Amino acid sequence: MMRAFYTLIWLLGLPFALLRSRLRGRREPGYLEDLGGRLGLGPQPPARPTLWLHAVSVGETRAAAPLLAALRARYPDHRILITQMTATGRATARQLYGDFAEFAWLPWDLPWAQRAFLRRWKPALGVVMETEIWPNLLQECRQAGVPVVLANARLSARSAARYARLGGFVRAALQDFSMLIAQTAEDAARLSALGARQVAVAGNLKFDIEPPAGQLDLGRRWREALGARRVLLLASTREDEEALLLDALQPVLPDDVLIALVPRHPQRFDEVAGLIRSRGLTLRRRSAGELPDADTRIWLGDAMGEMFAWYALADLALIGGSWQPLGGQNLIEACAVGCPVIVGPHTFNFTQATVDAITAGAARRAGDPAEAASIASQLLADPSTLTATGAAGLAFARAHRGATERTMALIAPLLPPTSP
Repeated sequence: MMRAFYTLIWLLGLPFALLRSRLRGRREPGYLEDLGGRLGLGPQPPARPTLWLHAVSVGETRAAAPLLAALRARYPDHRILITQMTATGRATARQLYGDFAEFAWLPWDLPWAQRAFLRRWKPALGVVMETEIWPNLLQECRQAGVPVVLANARLSARSAARYARLGGFVRAALQDFSMLIAQTAEDAARLSALGARQVAVAGNLKFDIEPPAGQLDLGRRWREALGARRVLLLASTREDEEALLLDALQPVLPDDVLIALVPRHPQRFDEVAGLIRSRGLTLRRRSAGELPDADTRIWLGDAMGEMFAWYALADLALIGGSWQPLGGQNLIEACAVGCPVIVGPHTFNFTQATVDAITAGAARRAGDPAEAASIASQLLADPSTLTATGAAGLAFARAHRGATERTMALIAPLLPPTSP
């Protein structure tokens, strides 16, 4: 009954979903691309064995890199299909994997749309990244004999409590997965408590991501161009956070410190530029192709796919998503290039990684932007402590590698046999 009610809600909401897509497409043109794919429609691709991976948006798309590399190495003759729900996720996937993968939207969760998607692509295996639970998709996959794995799964206590209110509906959906591979024992326990079966722990795939050499070189070239000037990075900031951080930093940060600001979502780049100008701060935009001069206070990172370069440039990073109750953002990339980190109070989507990084001496937590500004000014005046914190970050990132190998070993029984 619950599944029927869920499907009815989707049917009734379909006109609104189409309208929302049109409206969102005005801000994100890529969102309207291949709109029929949202309903499972599209040309039939050439017949070929297919491995399918779903990553809803940017973070999950990046996290999939080491697993996709392992799948390609083991199955070089298979098509790699990557699906997303957001235009930014698809743009990131094309940037990272455009030389070997094919791309499609994951349809809205209507049974007939999911059946059409599965008939079109005929995947031998599906891998869903992190915490995407689409009940009709999972049921259709089970009925079609397509094994689906939830990989790199994470589930905060807050999300678990919300899912628990749906009782058997969520339990049935979780049991349609062939396997759930969690990042931590805590994530696994929460999934099991909701009724999931075949739950294992493999660690976090994000630790296995290799910082691209080209981006590290770009960051070093920026650093050489800026000379001795110190750089504070506001990384992956989200709505309302930029104003809070800038207002806290301005009174305490020395004038010679350059603030590099990289918003999480590209559709907000112009909005953030306007906010900076409204505060009378001098601004250069990365998209203009100009390096900051001595009078520039803010360098806006309004270009996609350069996060590792910004971390390689920065002396210190404040991680966004953690200054409002949004759950935080990934700090592993910063640690992997030796960039010291400050996080805010709200990191419930990355609890274990954040706690481990703080314990390792790679990160510090601030209770609010004012405290973060105070800690940042102290650290920027203390090069030896910054160096030690960066080294701790490198050691922390290296110590937690290996999730890809463990994940591949766990899903091996579900994968098609390799050629001799």
